[in-house]
Amino acid sequence: MREYLLVLLVAASVTFVTAGLFRQIAVRTGTYAQVRSRDVHRIPIPYLGGLAMLCGLAVALLFAVQMPFLGRHAIVAHDAFAIGQACLVICLIGVLDDKYDLPALVKLGGQVLAAGVAVLQGVRIFWIPLPNTIISLDYTTSILITVFFIALCTNAVNFVDGLDGLAAGIVAIGAAAFFAYAYFLAYEQELVRATTASLLTVATIGICVGFLLHNWHPAKMFMGDSGAMLLGLLMAMSTISFTGQLDPAVLTGGTTDVLPALIPILLPFAALLLPILDLLLAYVRRTMRGQYWFVPDKAHIHHRLIARGHSIRGAVLLMYSWTAVVSGGLVLIVLTDAPYIPWLMLVALLAVLAWTVRPVRLGAGKVDHGEN
Repeated sequence: MREYLLVLLVAASVTFVTAGLFRQIAVRTGTYAQVRSRDVHRIPIPYLGGLAMLCGLAVALLFAVQMPFLGRHAIVAHDAFAIGQACLVICLIGVLDDKYDLPALVKLGGQVLAAGVAVLQGVRIFWIPLPNTIISLDYTTSILITVFFIALCTNAVNFVDGLDGLAAGIVAIGAAAFFAYAYFLAYEQELVRATTASLLTVATIGICVGFLLHNWHPAKMFMGDSGAMLLGLLMAMSTISFTGQLDPAVLTGGTTDVLPALIPILLPFAALLLPILDLLLAYVRRTMRGQYWFVPDKAHIHHRLIARGHSIRGAVLLMYSWTAVVSGGLVLIVLTDAPYIPWLMLVALLAVLAWTVRPVRLGAGKVDHGEN
């Protein structure tokens, strides 16, 4: 655990320090988030936060594979290197989009390219659990499902990146839930605790925390598509690498109980519940209007919360709470058999629902910042 905490601190520190540097570069190169009709922020804000997050991730991964605990496992080093390459590709695509506003299909092509970099090096989904059986995927199906899963998570985080601190906080909470599941499952089942999934999730928490110090309302800089797509890719890769390194039969214990084996796939959906829901609602909403799914509007979940009376900080904390309750509750239900956990989760859900319906003003509501 100490090694993972050290990785987290390295990722957070490097991200925090380099964010100031990249903010200056963004100012000098004119790489700003301009104010558009659908935006919440009211003055241009510098981009390139994603590059700081990439630096934090790269240093954390390089540092981790040099430590005896993680470095002695060849598969961890291999997967970390492959995923690092994919992160570099998708981050550069995001930077180009932040600067030149690339067409949606070009961005999608960049996401597929980044996914292909990792998939061709063996980082892919190998099995899917179903009741009473575990389906082993053939090579082609494995690649297609992996690429689709990466594109889904990447676009989901990108869609929810609309308020100061929102995407980074949601991903940090989801990654923390995933890390808790992966680490304590390994401890309980006496499995190898050094996994790529644990390394990726703890590094993801670090870069999110380091960037949040610059991005909390009122934000000094935005992560842009480079950061949002990077975080989505990392959440997807955590799941993919986890399924590739663990035997599902070990998770199920040889029983017909499929839930423990299904959790690694369900957790990203639980952690990214609001972003994925927002993505699906946007697709339905825009399709019904006769528009393409990628045509932007101002009807995302965070827009609706603000219209309902929540302040920007209030809306962000509310969406944090939904993420924590759903993803954290799912982990607690699986890792513990305490009878009060489902009731505790129900009370938490009702409390968050009441907060959603009856806004509590937290800080100023009329503000100058907030991402797109």
